[in-house]
Amino acid sequence: MQIIDAHAHIFPSKVAERAVDSIGSFYDIKMDAGGTAEALLKSGEKAGISRYLVCSVATRADQVESINRFLAEETQMHPAFVPFAAIHPGIDNIEETVEKAIEAGFYGLKLHPDFQQFAIDDTCAEPIYRAAEGKLPILFHTGDRRYDYSDPKKLARMMDKYPELVCIGAHFGGWSCWNEVEQVYHGYPNVYFDTSSSLPFLKPEQAAELIERMGAERFFFGTDFPMWTHEDELARFQKLNLSEDVKEQILWKNFSRVVLHEK
Repeated sequence: MQIIDAHAHIFPSKVAERAVDSIGSFYDIKMDAGGTAEALLKSGEKAGISRYLVCSVATRADQVESINRFLAEETQMHPAFVPFAAIHPGIDNIEETVEKAIEAGFYGLKLHPDFQQFAIDDTCAEPIYRAAEGKLPILFHTGDRRYDYSDPKKLARMMDKYPELVCIGAHFGGWSCWNEVEQVYHGYPNVYFDTSSSLPFLKPEQAAELIERMGAERFFFGTDFPMWTHEDELARFQKLNLSEDVKEQILWKNFSRVVLHEK
Protein backbone atom coordinates (compact mmCIF):
# COMPACT_ATOMS: atom_id res chain seq x y z
CA MET A 1 0.00 0.00 0.00
CA GLN A 2 1.15 3.52 -0.75
CA ILE A 3 1.35 6.01 2.11
CA ILE A 4 1.34 9.74 1.47
CA ASP A 5 2.27 12.24 4.15
CA ALA A 6 -0.06 15.13 3.38
CA HIS A 7 1.54 17.63 5.79
CA ALA A 8 5.29 18.02 6.29
CA HIS A 9 7.61 21.00 6.74
CA ILE A 10 11.17 21.38 5.46
CA PHE A 11 13.71 24.17 5.92
CA PRO A 12 17.12 25.04 4.48
CA SER A 13 19.96 23.46 6.44
CA LYS A 14 21.27 26.79 7.73
CA VAL A 15 17.99 27.65 9.48
CA ALA A 16 16.44 24.22 10.09
CA GLU A 17 17.53 23.83 13.71
CA ARG A 18 16.41 27.33 14.62
CA ALA A 19 13.08 26.85 12.83
CA VAL A 20 12.36 23.58 14.61
CA ASP A 21 13.21 25.10 17.98
CA SER A 22 10.91 28.04 17.26
CA ILE A 23 7.96 25.80 16.36
CA GLY A 24 8.55 23.64 19.42
CA SER A 25 8.54 26.73 21.64
CA PHE A 26 5.35 28.07 20.03
CA TYR A 27 3.46 24.86 20.82
CA ASP A 28 5.44 23.89 23.94
CA ILE A 29 6.26 20.51 22.39
CA LYS A 30 9.68 18.86 22.50
CA MET A 31 10.78 18.17 18.93
CA ASP A 32 13.69 15.80 18.34
CA ALA A 33 13.53 15.43 14.54
CA GLY A 34 15.56 17.58 12.17
CA GLY A 35 13.80 19.93 9.78
CA THR A 36 15.73 19.32 6.56
CA ALA A 37 14.57 17.46 3.47
CA GLU A 38 17.07 14.72 4.27
CA ALA A 39 15.68 14.32 7.79
CA LEU A 40 12.15 14.09 6.38
CA LEU A 41 13.10 11.37 3.92
CA LYS A 42 15.01 9.44 6.58
CA SER A 43 12.02 9.52 8.93
CA GLY A 44 9.58 8.61 6.16
CA GLU A 45 11.65 5.74 4.85
CA LYS A 46 11.35 3.95 8.21
CA ALA A 47 7.56 4.03 7.90
CA GLY A 48 7.29 3.27 4.18
CA ILE A 49 6.13 6.74 3.11
CA SER A 50 6.06 7.11 -0.68
CA ARG A 51 5.26 10.81 -1.16
CA TYR A 52 5.26 13.98 0.94
CA LEU A 53 3.37 17.26 0.78
CA VAL A 54 6.18 19.70 1.64
CA CYS A 55 5.66 23.29 2.69
CA SER A 56 7.08 26.11 4.77
CA VAL A 57 5.38 29.18 6.22
CA ALA A 58 6.29 32.71 5.18
CA THR A 59 5.97 34.61 8.45
CA ARG A 60 6.86 37.80 6.55
CA ALA A 61 5.89 38.91 3.06
CA ASP A 62 9.52 39.24 1.98
CA GLN A 63 10.12 35.52 2.63
CA VAL A 64 7.70 34.22 0.01
CA GLU A 65 10.00 34.25 -2.99
CA SER A 66 12.99 32.65 -1.26
CA ILE A 67 10.89 29.94 0.37
CA ASN A 68 9.27 28.99 -2.93
CA ARG A 69 12.61 28.91 -4.67
CA PHE A 70 13.91 26.58 -1.95
CA LEU A 71 10.86 24.29 -2.20
CA ALA A 72 11.17 24.13 -6.01
CA GLU A 73 14.86 23.23 -5.78
CA GLU A 74 14.22 20.51 -3.21
CA THR A 75 11.41 19.06 -5.32
CA GLN A 76 13.72 18.86 -8.33
CA MET A 77 16.13 16.81 -6.24
CA HIS A 78 13.45 14.70 -4.56
CA PRO A 79 10.65 13.56 -6.92
CA ALA A 80 8.66 12.19 -3.96
CA PHE A 81 7.91 15.76 -2.87
CA VAL A 82 4.56 17.43 -3.61
CA PRO A 83 5.28 21.13 -2.97
CA PHE A 84 2.77 23.66 -1.64
CA ALA A 85 3.89 27.23 -2.18
CA ALA A 86 4.28 29.79 0.58
CA ILE A 87 2.14 32.90 0.29
CA HIS A 88 1.41 35.89 2.54
CA PRO A 89 -1.46 38.41 2.52
CA GLY A 90 1.08 41.23 2.70
CA ILE A 91 2.71 40.71 -0.70
CA ASP A 92 1.86 43.13 -3.50
CA ASN A 93 1.68 40.67 -6.38
CA ILE A 94 -0.64 37.93 -5.11
CA GLU A 95 -2.20 36.96 -8.44
CA GLU A 96 1.19 36.88 -10.16
CA THR A 97 2.66 34.79 -7.33
CA VAL A 98 -0.14 32.23 -7.63
CA GLU A 99 0.29 32.01 -11.41
CA LYS A 100 4.06 31.56 -11.01
CA ALA A 101 3.44 28.80 -8.48
CA ILE A 102 1.20 26.99 -10.97
CA GLU A 103 3.78 27.38 -13.75
CA ALA A 104 6.53 26.09 -11.43
CA GLY A 105 4.57 22.91 -10.66
CA PHE A 106 3.32 23.66 -7.17
CA TYR A 107 0.23 21.69 -6.18
CA GLY A 108 -1.23 24.14 -3.69
CA LEU A 109 -0.64 27.00 -1.25
CA LYS A 110 0.13 27.03 2.47
CA LEU A 111 -1.19 29.55 5.02
CA HIS A 112 -0.69 29.62 8.78
CA PRO A 113 -2.89 32.43 10.12
CA ASP A 114 -1.51 32.18 13.67
CA PHE A 115 2.13 32.53 12.57
CA GLN A 116 1.25 35.12 9.91
CA GLN A 117 -1.15 36.99 12.22
CA PHE A 118 -4.18 37.44 10.02
CA ALA A 119 -7.71 36.10 10.40
CA ILE A 120 -8.76 33.54 7.81
CA ASP A 121 -11.82 35.61 6.93
CA ASP A 122 -9.97 38.95 6.92
CA THR A 123 -10.42 40.95 3.71
CA CYS A 124 -6.63 41.22 3.40
CA ALA A 125 -6.51 37.51 2.54
CA GLU A 126 -9.31 37.53 0.00
CA PRO A 127 -7.05 38.29 -3.00
CA ILE A 128 -5.33 34.98 -2.27
CA TYR A 129 -8.65 33.13 -2.28
CA ARG A 130 -9.76 34.79 -5.51
CA ALA A 131 -6.47 33.95 -7.20
CA ALA A 132 -6.52 30.33 -6.03
CA GLU A 133 -10.21 29.51 -6.50
CA GLY A 134 -10.60 26.83 -9.14
CA LYS A 135 -6.82 26.56 -9.54
CA LEU A 136 -4.98 25.50 -6.37
CA PRO A 137 -6.05 24.09 -3.00
CA ILE A 138 -4.98 25.93 0.14
CA LEU A 139 -3.65 24.10 3.18
CA PHE A 140 -4.64 26.11 6.27
CA HIS A 141 -3.44 25.68 9.78
CA THR A 142 -6.78 25.65 11.60
CA GLY A 143 -7.60 25.93 15.27
CA ASP A 144 -5.83 27.08 18.41
CA ARG A 145 -7.73 28.14 21.50
CA ARG A 146 -5.01 30.64 22.35
CA TYR A 147 -5.70 32.71 19.22
CA ASP A 148 -8.66 33.77 17.11
CA TYR A 149 -6.91 33.98 13.73
CA SER A 150 -7.50 30.39 12.63
CA ASP A 151 -10.85 29.69 14.27
CA PRO A 152 -12.63 27.01 12.18
CA LYS A 153 -15.73 29.20 12.03
CA LYS A 154 -13.68 31.78 10.13
CA LEU A 155 -12.77 29.19 7.50
CA ALA A 156 -16.45 28.29 7.16
CA ARG A 157 -17.38 31.96 6.70
CA MET A 158 -14.71 32.34 4.05
CA MET A 159 -16.04 29.27 2.22
CA ASP A 160 -19.46 30.92 2.07
CA LYS A 161 -17.86 33.60 -0.11
CA TYR A 162 -15.58 31.30 -2.12
CA PRO A 163 -17.44 27.98 -2.42
CA GLU A 164 -15.35 26.71 -5.33
CA LEU A 165 -12.09 27.09 -3.42
CA VAL A 166 -10.64 23.76 -2.28
CA CYS A 167 -9.32 23.97 1.28
CA ILE A 168 -7.53 21.56 3.58
CA GLY A 169 -8.19 22.31 7.24
CA ALA A 170 -5.17 20.88 9.00
CA HIS A 171 -5.37 19.02 12.31
CA PHE A 172 -8.85 17.50 11.84
CA GLY A 173 -10.04 20.96 10.84
CA GLY A 174 -9.25 22.63 14.16
CA TRP A 175 -6.35 21.96 16.51
CA SER A 176 -7.63 21.92 20.11
CA CYS A 177 -11.16 22.70 18.80
CA TRP A 178 -12.11 19.13 17.95
CA ASN A 179 -15.44 19.23 19.76
CA GLU A 180 -16.64 21.92 17.38
CA VAL A 181 -15.41 20.87 13.95
CA GLU A 182 -18.17 18.50 12.88
CA GLN A 183 -20.87 21.12 13.23
CA VAL A 184 -18.75 23.95 11.80
CA TYR A 185 -17.87 22.18 8.56
CA HIS A 186 -21.22 20.58 7.83
CA GLY A 187 -22.32 21.53 4.33
CA TYR A 188 -18.88 22.49 2.96
CA PRO A 189 -17.91 19.68 0.56
CA ASN A 190 -14.77 21.46 -0.69
CA VAL A 191 -13.18 21.47 2.75
CA TYR A 192 -10.88 18.51 3.42
CA PHE A 193 -8.88 17.62 6.53
CA ASP A 194 -5.60 16.06 7.52
CA THR A 195 -4.85 14.00 10.62
CA SER A 196 -1.65 15.83 11.56
CA SER A 197 -0.85 16.97 15.12
CA SER A 198 -4.15 15.55 16.37
CA LEU A 199 -3.72 11.84 17.03
CA PRO A 200 -1.35 12.45 19.99
CA PHE A 201 -4.16 14.40 21.68
CA LEU A 202 -7.36 12.64 20.61
CA LYS A 203 -8.46 9.30 22.00
CA PRO A 204 -8.49 6.68 19.22
CA GLU A 205 -12.26 6.24 19.50
CA GLN A 206 -12.77 10.01 19.30
CA ALA A 207 -10.60 10.33 16.20
CA ALA A 208 -12.33 7.39 14.49
CA GLU A 209 -15.76 8.83 15.28
CA LEU A 210 -14.82 12.23 13.83
CA ILE A 211 -13.55 10.59 10.66
CA GLU A 212 -16.74 8.55 10.29
CA ARG A 213 -19.08 11.46 10.98
CA MET A 214 -17.22 14.08 8.91
CA GLY A 215 -16.62 11.67 6.03
CA ALA A 216 -13.58 9.44 5.54
CA GLU A 217 -13.40 10.57 1.91
CA ARG A 218 -12.41 14.04 3.16
CA PHE A 219 -9.38 13.00 5.24
CA PHE A 220 -5.67 12.76 4.41
CA PHE A 221 -2.98 11.19 6.58
CA GLY A 222 -0.44 13.82 7.66
CA THR A 223 2.35 14.01 10.23
CA ASP A 224 3.26 17.70 10.61
CA PHE A 225 6.89 16.55 10.50
CA PRO A 226 9.19 17.48 12.21
CA MET A 227 6.71 17.84 15.06
CA TRP A 228 6.12 14.08 14.99
CA THR A 229 7.97 11.17 13.38
CA HIS A 230 6.37 9.08 10.66
CA GLU A 231 6.66 5.84 12.61
CA ASP A 232 4.89 7.31 15.63
CA GLU A 233 2.10 8.96 13.65
CA LEU A 234 1.49 5.87 11.53
CA ALA A 235 1.36 3.71 14.66
CA ARG A 236 -1.24 6.06 16.15
CA PHE A 237 -3.27 5.99 12.95
CA GLN A 238 -3.22 2.19 12.73
CA LYS A 239 -4.75 2.00 16.21
CA LEU A 240 -7.94 3.63 14.95
CA ASN A 241 -10.91 1.31 14.60
CA LEU A 242 -11.33 1.84 10.86
CA SER A 243 -11.77 -0.68 8.08
CA GLU A 244 -8.78 -1.43 5.87
CA ASP A 245 -10.60 0.19 2.94
CA VAL A 246 -11.10 3.41 4.91
CA LYS A 247 -7.48 3.41 6.06
CA GLU A 248 -6.34 3.03 2.46
CA GLN A 249 -8.55 5.97 1.46
CA ILE A 250 -6.97 8.18 4.10
CA LEU A 251 -3.40 6.97 3.69
CA TRP A 252 -3.21 7.78 -0.01
CA LYS A 253 -6.30 7.47 -2.19
CA ASN A 254 -8.04 10.69 -1.13
CA PHE A 255 -4.91 12.79 -1.55
CA SER A 256 -4.21 11.24 -4.94
CA ARG A 257 -7.72 12.10 -6.09
CA VAL A 258 -8.06 15.61 -4.65
CA VAL A 259 -4.53 17.05 -4.86
CA LEU A 260 -2.70 14.96 -7.46
CA HIS A 261 -5.80 14.50 -9.63
CA GLU A 262 -4.95 10.85 -10.09
CA LYS A 263 -7.63 8.19 -10.27
